[in-house]
Amino acid sequence: MAKIKGTIVVDRERCKGCGVCVASCPCEVLALSAEVNGKGYPVAWMANPDACTGCASCAVICPDSVITVYRQKFE
Repeated sequence: MAKIKGTIVVDRERCKGCGVCVASCPCEVLALSAEVNGKGYPVAWMANPDACTGCASCAVICPDSVITVYRQKFE
């Protein structure tokens, strides 16, 4: 059975740091960074990237649609 590895890309300048994606991640992959974007908001990032399954819960729940999810199959 193939394993699926996921990764996300966050539009840093559009992220408002609400943290909804962090709370919705079942694998506890996401966190808010200590760095801020141009508007002064902390940005979501992959604190535990190896745990990402590409489920896209974060992208679905994001109120500003700033998260893009990519999935890759490994044999």
